[in-house]
Amino acid sequence: MRRPRDERGQVTVMIIGFAVVLAMAVALVVDATAAYLQRQGLDTLADGAALSGADAGATGREIYEGGLRDPRLELTAAQVRPAVQAYLRSAGGYAKYPGLTFDVSVDPASSSVSVSLHAPLEFPLSLPGSPDQASIGADGSAVVETQP
Repeated sequence: MRRPRDERGQVTVMIIGFAVVLAMAVALVVDATAAYLQRQGLDTLADGAALSGADAGATGREIYEGGLRDPRLELTAAQVRPAVQAYLRSAGGYAKYPGLTFDVSVDPASSSVSVSLHAPLEFPLSLPGSPDQASIGADGSAVVETQP
């Protein structure tokens, strides 16, 4: 006589599988949210750094030497870079984002300053087989122009 097959325990395997998939989805959402929030913070910091660099980068020499013939002021990279670094230090960027790096570019033709920030992010939760950290970046730019 043949015994009927016992199906007890089949639901347990399915519940454990769903729990694992749910835990991985939660980890993915938490990590994506952390990356988004860091990028938003870096966006704000990059915009402020670009404004500070553009403000300090305008030497003012052209005003004293020849007046305001052109509404755009001359920018010098030698003044912009230290101003951006000082802004990042005073705004707490290095403390909030350990490993923060920046790059500055100055376009003298348009009197614009562009700042690019990058900072590593350690994910709060990590999925098996995924990296434990990523590099998040943000850009900001500003133009120096006089008002008539």
